[in-house]
Amino acid sequence: MLDDLIALIKNFNGKEYSGQITDKTYFFADLGMASIDAVVLAERLQDYYGQKIPFGLFLKGLKEKNAQDIQLGDLATFLEQHIKRG
Repeated sequence: MLDDLIALIKNFNGKEYSGQITDKTYFFADLGMASIDAVVLAERLQDYYGQKIPFGLFLKGLKEKNAQDIQLGDLATFLEQHIKRG
């Protein structure tokens, strides 16, 4: 999932990222994304995997942790838990 996520972000919304992106990369602070980019990424991930993903649960978890940013490793773990394979 992390590899899929990184591939989507490397060329995202007309922006190309040539720097290293890892599980420790932050969506807003490191990549310079805006909140609308998070919405677009959610839509792209749902299209990519061909299914609805309960991003509300992910956001609830961020709120419970008082997280101000999305670490890509956390998002990849969430996707692994919620994507139905097969």
